[in-house]
Amino acid sequence: MTPLRVLILEDQPFQRGFLANMFAAAPGVAVDTSGDATHAVAMCQLSRYDLVVTDLMMPGIDGIQFIQTLAGQEHRPMLALVSSASQRMMASARLMAESLGLTVLGILAKPVSPLDVAGLIDALGDARRSDSATPPQVEPPLTADRRQLLQAVEDNEITAWFQPKKSLESGLVVAAEALVRWRHPVHGTQEAARFLPLFELHGLEPLLLRHVLKASVQAQARWRSLGFRIPVSINLPPHLLERRTLPDELLELTLEHGGTAEDLCFELMESSTTQHVSDYYAGACRLRMKGFGLAQDDFGQGLSSVHNLVNTPFTEVKIDRALVRGCARDPALRNALATVVALGSRLGLNIVAEGVETDAELATLRKLGCNQVQGYLISRAVPADRFAALLDREKAAHHQLKQRQPDAGAGH
Repeated sequence: MTPLRVLILEDQPFQRGFLANMFAAAPGVAVDTSGDATHAVAMCQLSRYDLVVTDLMMPGIDGIQFIQTLAGQEHRPMLALVSSASQRMMASARLMAESLGLTVLGILAKPVSPLDVAGLIDALGDARRSDSATPPQVEPPLTADRRQLLQAVEDNEITAWFQPKKSLESGLVVAAEALVRWRHPVHGTQEAARFLPLFELHGLEPLLLRHVLKASVQAQARWRSLGFRIPVSINLPPHLLERRTLPDELLELTLEHGGTAEDLCFELMESSTTQHVSDYYAGACRLRMKGFGLAQDDFGQGLSSVHNLVNTPFTEVKIDRALVRGCARDPALRNALATVVALGSRLGLNIVAEGVETDAELATLRKLGCNQVQGYLISRAVPADRFAALLDREKAAHHQLKQRQPDAGAGH
């Protein structure tokens, strides 16, 4: 593989040389430097860099303006932000860069350590290997009319798969999230993003919600017969709460199929809202009064607010993957996570982090006191029968581990 090309933009000569030496000491890394943002832009136009390490606080054109200019170029290298600015300012700069389509591998506070640099180089190598892999084919959007969608539900082509939530205290799978899938007769198994807009377009979201609820309760019954009690979370677009009888209908359907409200949690998605805020709070209160759990989904992303978290009777908060991804190497993300976890704990909420993909992220979340995690590191969503097999394998593995552990009371 060709050397990794890194450009360091830093106006202070000592800091520039210090960073350059640390990067150059790593095998397979070629380093260029610049003390001026205008010169750095010209260098990026002439050469294809894999990573640009830039300061924010610089005279003349500052780091923010440099990033904005860089985003307009045909070749856009990945970024690392290095500054003595506040963590909130660096986090804001990261969001700005990512909103412009740039990849930010990390934000590092000065003084930068060799360990920080090593982590960036590892992340850069992983990202470049991923980019060199065969890119996935982009599939065209699914098309279906109302009749076809109704038939797909009737034929059970559309059903619920389940992604496990693992406890960071016990290490066991203790809950699941229901994620809808379409076993399409032509296109194969399709994830929700490819067909949920069709259900919204044709006004079939209430039907889909009831269908997923029924499938979840039936799956829970099968798992109970095998000795597992697994609560399930189900996504609920808040605008459906405009139907004031919805909590009653959901409880009736749950009981009809032998389920219990206490084993079901509705995740209020951020993709929609009610026309009248009174419907949102009324629906949330009535769902809790019926015994259902209630989760704030995607907290830390978009417009989710502390005000809603504090004033809605949630039982759970789900931390969005935007705060989780890279938290092991990003002090600003770690601090944001710590704040959310502390707030959730003060409110007595179950705290779930989604989108966990690395052991380092898992270790960080455990250290911060997060209760549960879900993500590809644990498992992708699977059909109900495979979820049961996963529970069986995990139970057997933990039983064997207990048998290997010495008896704590031996010798007393």
